[in-house]
Amino acid sequence: MPAWFFVSLQGYRIAWLPRDLIAGLMLAAIAIPGQLATARLAGMPPETGLYAFAAGSLAFAAFGANRFMSVAADSTIAPIFAGGLASLTASGTERYFELAPLLALMVGAILLAIGLFRAGWLATLLSTPVTTGFLAGISIHIIIGELPTLLGIPAPGGHILSRLIHILGHLGDANLYALALGAGVLIVTLGAASISSKIPGAFFGLLGAGVAVALFNLQSRGVSVLGPLSVALPHLALPPMPDSNEIGHLVPLALVVAMVCIMQTSAVASTFPSEKGRPDDVSRDFAGVGAGSIMTGLIGSFAVDASPPSTAIVVESGGRSQIASMTAVALMIALVVLAARLTAFLPHAALSGILVYIALKIFRLGEMIRIYRQGGWEILVVAASAALVVALPIETGMLLAIALSFVSSLYAVARPYCAELSRVPGSTVWWPPGRGEQSEHEPGVVVFAAGAPLTFTNAQYISDQIMAALARSPAPPRLLVIEASGMIAIDYTGSQILQQTIARLKSDSIDVAIARLADERATVEAEQTGLLAILEPGCIFKSVEDAVRQLGPSAKGGAP
Repeated sequence: MPAWFFVSLQGYRIAWLPRDLIAGLMLAAIAIPGQLATARLAGMPPETGLYAFAAGSLAFAAFGANRFMSVAADSTIAPIFAGGLASLTASGTERYFELAPLLALMVGAILLAIGLFRAGWLATLLSTPVTTGFLAGISIHIIIGELPTLLGIPAPGGHILSRLIHILGHLGDANLYALALGAGVLIVTLGAASISSKIPGAFFGLLGAGVAVALFNLQSRGVSVLGPLSVALPHLALPPMPDSNEIGHLVPLALVVAMVCIMQTSAVASTFPSEKGRPDDVSRDFAGVGAGSIMTGLIGSFAVDASPPSTAIVVESGGRSQIASMTAVALMIALVVLAARLTAFLPHAALSGILVYIALKIFRLGEMIRIYRQGGWEILVVAASAALVVALPIETGMLLAIALSFVSSLYAVARPYCAELSRVPGSTVWWPPGRGEQSEHEPGVVVFAAGAPLTFTNAQYISDQIMAALARSPAPPRLLVIEASGMIAIDYTGSQILQQTIARLKSDSIDVAIARLADERATVEAEQTGLLAILEPGCIFKSVEDAVRQLGPSAKGGAP
């Protein structure tokens, strides 16, 4: 077996097969209702959700690395690309069904390229507050979008907030049978999840809802049903090519969807590694998910993603390899071929109940509380990301949320932590003084530390903080010691700005020294950019204490 093909099955033991078969059965019971619901969320025929699961699972088993990862139609990305495609053509039209597979091919190509070029570091570009915020925004989209079906009323168009107002104004028109079915499935799913994730609450809920529709003839009472699945198995084909306007819209949409896939795949791989203590080759996993989206695009379905809940089911059910996912695929194919008519009584409201459950899961309230308690102002990033996704078209809000992640990261670099240091009594350690802690100061000496690389984005801010620290000195400053352990990089512009500040201080008869420039890269850059040359000879020290003892006013015998 080639090393690049079915690597997730290398070293397979026949003793694992019974556990994989059981995990596959559990995965099918969980995934089938979820895939049907996600296809509805994506604006696609219900069977395409099952096709997406089959193609994504088989492609990942062939090209991915993680033994447990389940790749399927995912409720996180479905509303993103559904909203984006809806701006090009109406959902449910023939062109919509052509653009969705085309987008899947584009997303798959991006992920495959990222995997081949081993660009897994892209997963770190989105901060936790930003991802938490946009997932909350997507959750709100899902809930508001499914309320009409859950209530059994016509779905309004327009902006999400205007749709909410319309829904609230028509609560009196709700079909109580549809509402009871949808709420019942939601309650059963929530209850099963609270007992054990191994209990397929969604499956049992859908089964009960279908039986209720058949027994009580609820279709005659206004309850809409899914109808039988198409038994025509898909075939490989390239979707029609887009025009220039469509390409200009699809490319940024594909990049947004791919970025979310990168983030989620990386999170699943790190949470459920093939072997504890040994990280998987996440770049290969990106390629595996990309291959899954390419395969789904070729069979007329939509983009897939790594699924955290499905992967958790495989692990918790004792699965040992991708055989579990392939078993679930076999069971799903059997359903389509042998029991497709059983969905004839499946109410749409029941699928909406499952989608509301999924939306509640991705609305990470616990994570928001932790960010509020531990992240301080970053809770505003959560709120801003959620607001962008809710107030704007989803793909636009997502792009701006990603940009917000970069801006918040840039702000942390542009406004780094800066502190004046003092000596810990009875030691040679210089440290930022805490509240109520005793500290020692050398008259005429200011020790300043900046906890960030020195770059064009923050050099002026750091220089301003240096001047402010000197202005606060109780005695006329004679020596500035820059504690540089945090300056792990120095660029040309940043060096030039700091050199100007040093030259100004020297003209005011203030000596400047640098201590603890320990990073080899920063030392080389400080020398190349001329920062070291502007200092007097012997002004580079391995510790702050050495600099103060040799260059401080007391060492020179000067008066403070």
